[in-house]
Amino acid sequence: MMSATPAKFSSEKPIRLHLGGHDVKEGWTLLNAQPRPGVDVVGLVTDLSMFADGSVSEVYASHVYEHLGMRQELHTALKEVARVLKTGGILRVAVPDLEILMKIFADPQLPVEQHQYVQMMICGGQVDEYDFHKCGFTFDLLASCLQSHGFCNIKRVQSFDLFDDTSMKMFGGVCISLNMQCTKS
Repeated sequence: MMSATPAKFSSEKPIRLHLGGHDVKEGWTLLNAQPRPGVDVVGLVTDLSMFADGSVSEVYASHVYEHLGMRQELHTALKEVARVLKTGGILRVAVPDLEILMKIFADPQLPVEQHQYVQMMICGGQVDEYDFHKCGFTFDLLASCLQSHGFCNIKRVQSFDLFDDTSMKMFGGVCISLNMQCTKS
């Protein structure tokens, strides 16, 4: 495991970067703010300085960006991803789908314990300093943000079929994750 330093992460193969995840998968470099088994790089998504410009072919960020402040941190993180991704590289993003979650939360028939669960999906589990949500997204809001950072071919996808994570989180038979894929222009 390496710590985030200005030194460039080198790889002879194209780098596939998994931001903030827990699952280890062959062929993916796992970056997380917390040292834990399987983490290749301990660092923040707002500082990818250990990766050279255009050195990454794919980035996967599942339920990461909602943990960033919307005024600065989110934009810094997306600038960093745009910098390290090669032209035509793929960014896959999953965040809580606020449009769906708010509809569920507004249902007066929903039992209190289910309201509390949905509230946790909106605000974060709050089990440690990293597990608080600072911003939220609808398709249009996230698409606009991605486009403003140089991403194109932005689309919603049902599933990435990459990791067993919250990108497939269901509530009442409905996926509550907004899953989007785009490419670097």
